[in-house]
Amino acid sequence: MTVSTFRALHHGRAAGDPLVLPGPWDAASARVFADAGFPALATPSAGVAASLGYQDGSTPPGEMFAAVARIVRAVSVPVSADIEGGYGLAPGELVGRLLETGAVGCNLEDSEEHTTLKDPHRHADWLAEVRAEAGDALFINARVDTFLIGTGDPADAVARARLYVAAGADCVYPIMAPSEVVPVLREGIEGPINLAAGPDKESVTELGRLGATRITFGPRLQRYAMEATRELAARLRE
Repeated sequence: MTVSTFRALHHGRAAGDPLVLPGPWDAASARVFADAGFPALATPSAGVAASLGYQDGSTPPGEMFAAVARIVRAVSVPVSADIEGGYGLAPGELVGRLLETGAVGCNLEDSEEHTTLKDPHRHADWLAEVRAEAGDALFINARVDTFLIGTGDPADAVARARLYVAAGADCVYPIMAPSEVVPVLREGIEGPINLAAGPDKESVTELGRLGATRITFGPRLQRYAMEATRELAARLRE
């Protein structure tokens, strides 16, 4: 499946029918999700980091790109990759290394080390450079971190999202947005909106009803699997 087909999956969707993209953390989990019939996947940086033995945000870029490449090779569906804040790479190098993995899209966040929000205008300019380097070859999902470390004001999130869409982002991702503000975000943001759900059908259904275009899970599926493994280990130890 090409990036154009992946991009098309985000448009023309019926209300309450979001695009659901599970987050594989390695090749084996990617195969499980692809075999279940999902049309595409979206890696979580925190889940991949955990699978490699790192804390979230501490994965060396070479290891992250290598992990994404292994996931892409393992499945026949398209994969979008969470590459955090871009690892300080120049737009041309960032795009080149991402395309080498075979990924068709990426998440790019607007905070530094999950502690400080970037200036939205400078970040929009940087996103525009990434778009210029990638052309139509990448689906850019611009993460908005105002609910994670900022004011939590929906107006701030909408303002940032509009700048990022104008810069060429295909989708915006107001991570940690509470459900009660989703209608405000949906009204103020043009184009696809990505929201994060819990690992249950009810969470997915509710976010779709509120206006999510696309649903991902961050590291929650990896953590769910690890909790199940922990319970199994405890039973075996008994």
